[in-house]
Parts: sequence; C-alpha cells; structure tokens
Amino acid sequence: MNELLQSSPNFLVPGLLSGIAVLLLWLLISAGWRSRRLLKRLDEALDRNALDHHREILRDLHAGLDRQTDRMGENARADRELLQSGLASASMQLSRSMETLTQSVEGQLRTLTGQINTRLDESLRKTGDTFASVMERLATIDEAQKRIDGLSASVVSLQELLGDKRSRGAFGEVQLEALVRNVLPPDICAFQATLPNGTRVDCLLDLPPPTGRVAIDAKFPLENYRRMLDASLAQTEQKAAQTAFRADVRRHVDAIAGKYILPGVTADGAVMFLPAEAVFAELHGAHPEIIAYAQSRRVWIVSPTTLMAVLNTARAVLKDVETRRHIHIIQSELAKLAQDFQRFDARMGALARHIEQAGKDVAEVHISSRKISARFQRIEAVRPDGSEEESAAPGSPANIVDAPEAD
Repeated sequence: MNELLQSSPNFLVPGLLSGIAVLLLWLLISAGWRSRRLLKRLDEALDRNALDHHREILRDLHAGLDRQTDRMGENARADRELLQSGLASASMQLSRSMETLTQSVEGQLRTLTGQINTRLDESLRKTGDTFASVMERLATIDEAQKRIDGLSASVVSLQELLGDKRSRGAFGEVQLEALVRNVLPPDICAFQATLPNGTRVDCLLDLPPPTGRVAIDAKFPLENYRRMLDASLAQTEQKAAQTAFRADVRRHVDAIAGKYILPGVTADGAVMFLPAEAVFAELHGAHPEIIAYAQSRRVWIVSPTTLMAVLNTARAVLKDVETRRHIHIIQSELAKLAQDFQRFDARMGALARHIEQAGKDVAEVHISSRKISARFQRIEAVRPDGSEEESAAPGSPANIVDAPEAD
C-alpha cells in the first residue's frame, strides 16, 4: 500500500484535494441546512412569541373596548334620560306657551273681530250716506240736465233772435242798458236820445267837461261774420265773407262817425258796442287795420268787458268832479276842525295844570296829616311824672312835627 502510495503521489493529491473539497462542500451544505433550520425554528419561535404578544394585546384591546362600551352605554343611558327629561320639560313649556299663545290669539281675534264689525258697520253707514248723496246728486244732475235741455232750447231761440237784424239790435240795446245802469248814476245817461241832427242814439252819456256828451251805438252787422266762420262753406266763399265783413265794419264805423260825432254838441269821439266778445276778439286778432281805421275816425270799438272798464273810468271822473265841486266845503270843514283842535289843545293844557296843582295840594295835605298824627303820638307818649318816652328814630312821624311846613 505504501508502495502504491509512494509510487503514485501525483495521483493521490488531486484525489485528496477533491475529497477535501467534497467534504468541505458537504460541510457547507450541512451548515447551511442547519442554519436554515435554525433560522426556521427561530422564526417559528418569534412567530409564536409575536402571536402570543398579539393575542395579549388583542385581549387587552377587547377588554378596553368592553369597558369603553360599558361606559358609553352608561353615558348613553344618562344622556337619554337627560334628553327625555329635557324633552318632557320642553314639551310642558311648549304646551304652556301654546296655551298662552292660543289665549292671546283668541283675545286678539275677538278684538279684531269687534273692530272689523265696527268698521264694517261704519263703512255700511258711510256707504249708505254716500249712496244717498249720490242719489241726491243724480237727482240734481237730472234737474241740471233738464235745465241744460231748456237752455239749449233757449240758445236756439237766442240764435234765431240774433239772426234777425231788429232782434239783434234790441238784444244789444238791452245788454248795453243793463251794463250802463249797473255802473253809472241814472242822471248821467240817456237811452234812445235824439240828437240835433235828427238821429237817435242807443245811449248818450253826459260826462263833465272837457269830455262832454258821448254817444254809444249798440247795433252791429253779423251776417258776413257768421258766414266767414261757417265750416260748411267753401274756402272762396269764406274769404269773400271775410272781405264783406271788413267792409261792413268800415261802413258801420263811417255811419257812427257821421251821425254821432257832432262838433259843439257831442264829444269828438263815439263808441261802437259789440255785444259779442268773439267778434271783438276777431277784429283785434285778425283785422288790426279795421281797429286802426276806426281810431282814425274817432270811433272806439268796445266789448262788454272793455265797456265795463270805460264805464268805471267815467265813474271815477264823475267822482273826481264831484270832489272838486265840493272842495270848498271840505276846506271849510277842515278849518273848523283845526279850530276845534286848537281849543281842545288849550283845554287839555289847562286840565294838565289843574291836575298838577291838585297833586301838589294832595302832597301838602298828606304832610299836614302826618304832622297831626305825630303830635298826637307825642301827647300819648307823655308820662304822669312829666318825662317823655325815648324819642323815635329820625324820620318817624314824631320828628316831623318840628319841621317847617311849606306855605
């Protein structure tokens, strides 16, 4: 064997090395297997410890949860009882509040019902009064309607009246006479007076100089004026009526100037009275040349309104004339009044002097009275032993006795 070993040393070394390597490999594998088994056992031990620890924690957790659940149950029961008692108290308070509110609402409803009934009664009464008033007004309106119907008939009659020349002239004369009599005294005016040239004027005013006697004519042509404003006529016919209207006014102005302006008899002017304000406005608004022509002929065109102004001016002139006529009487009365006032002033001065002297006399009598009273007091103050009481203070009645009295 030894020979074998000695004869082939190179052959054995690799084998030994291989065996050693195999042994080392087996050792490493076994060590790894053992270490894995050890690690596995260690893991199992750790797992068992961790599981026990977890179970302990879970048991503690379950015990804590049970205790917390018990406490929460107790708190929930306490809260539920407190809530139930609070709800019961709130329910009782709400019931009392509802009862109070119901009573208050019922009282207010009764009050409101009474007020509504009162107002309804008052409204019904006012409605009845209003209805009665409306019925009265309707009756008045019916009566006014009847009067309007009658007035319409009267207006138609008036239009028919104004359509006739003589009737229109009579209407103007009546209106003129009414206006003049309402403003001027009757001895100043004369109606349907006859002038020296034989013409008759509707009204003649006898005014003081330098005005003199003023004639007023109340007649006026209206036919062409009415045709001029007639909308049923053609425009050419209306223009022709307007031209004829201007010619009528000019002719009437010339007639008044020729008949009623008489030198030495009447004033240097006359008045043409238009009983219609519309005609007067038409002349002044649309035909100023006619007004200028009438003024150049000393004819003054007036309406009922402007005639009132003229008559009031005439009345003021009459009043001024009467005042100047009686001015000497006024001056005489003023002079007498001045004399009476002078006598009154002298007598008032004498009365003042007498009053002043009477005041002085009263003061002197008062002084004498005080002296007499003082003497009586001194007599009463004398004692039986012949002495006197203590003298009075300065200025007292006892000290005034020896004062000299004024004459």
